[in-house]
Amino acid sequence: MIDVHIHAVAPNLPGTGNLAPLLREAPEKVAAELRREMQTAGVAQVFAMGAWNTGADDPLGINRTLEIAPFVPGLRPIGIADPTRTDDEHFRRVELILASGVVVALKAYLGYLHFEPAHANYRRYYELAAKYRIPFMFHTGDTYSPQAKLKFSHPLGVDEVAVDHPDCRFVMCHLGNPWMTDAAEVIYKNVNVWTDLSGLMVGDDGAFASEEGREAMTELAHSIQRAIRYSERPNRFVYGTDWPLAPMTAYREFIKEAIPPEHHEQVFEENARVLFRLR
Repeated sequence: MIDVHIHAVAPNLPGTGNLAPLLREAPEKVAAELRREMQTAGVAQVFAMGAWNTGADDPLGINRTLEIAPFVPGLRPIGIADPTRTDDEHFRRVELILASGVVVALKAYLGYLHFEPAHANYRRYYELAAKYRIPFMFHTGDTYSPQAKLKFSHPLGVDEVAVDHPDCRFVMCHLGNPWMTDAAEVIYKNVNVWTDLSGLMVGDDGAFASEEGREAMTELAHSIQRAIRYSERPNRFVYGTDWPLAPMTAYREFIKEAIPPEHHEQVFEENARVLFRLR
């Protein structure tokens, strides 16, 4: 099983705080908890979001993740595309990292940062993602920050760049929740667009087991199933949790119930291997 969307470090975004206290702990402690969750849930690989605005010596915000990675077999970083950085030296440093093969994808934090997907400041990142054959991921949908602007995180914005950058593979994180049908339309129309299913339900094990949590998961499952039917592309849905915002085992069971059984192997592993070009 591959989890394409976790956090091993605080994202450092405006208005989000730490996301979870664990993410401010020492790398060894984060690693120990992550290993335990992965082993319990049966997850072999995890891809972790980097941090924004970490300085010139860490242009993709992955250095702290790389400190954790030696303690967690299967952990690989996702670099953060910063639209506030446009200088050539920044992109020279970014390309050196991409050429090394250390990151599995790039990501834009739409909404949290007030730049639409089609903004010119993202264009060089898309070109580099295509050149180095890695996906480009977007936060889409609801945000964790009152300072975010939702018009920038609506999934329909991804349609424009999918058309303009056909050689780049794009991923809409969180299925654009709550605009799941809109996200499904973007997937239906564009063969180079995927989505992950992370962060649709957050909370601890108690929240997932509660009556309110079960009702929420039932409603979300109907929306996920509708999105799969509407898009007609079950091969474009990949599994993610948004850990530590959700426990891995409880989230696995939620998605297992939401996804039709005939698509389990695709969603939990096969689609991610195709998307990220994994051996």
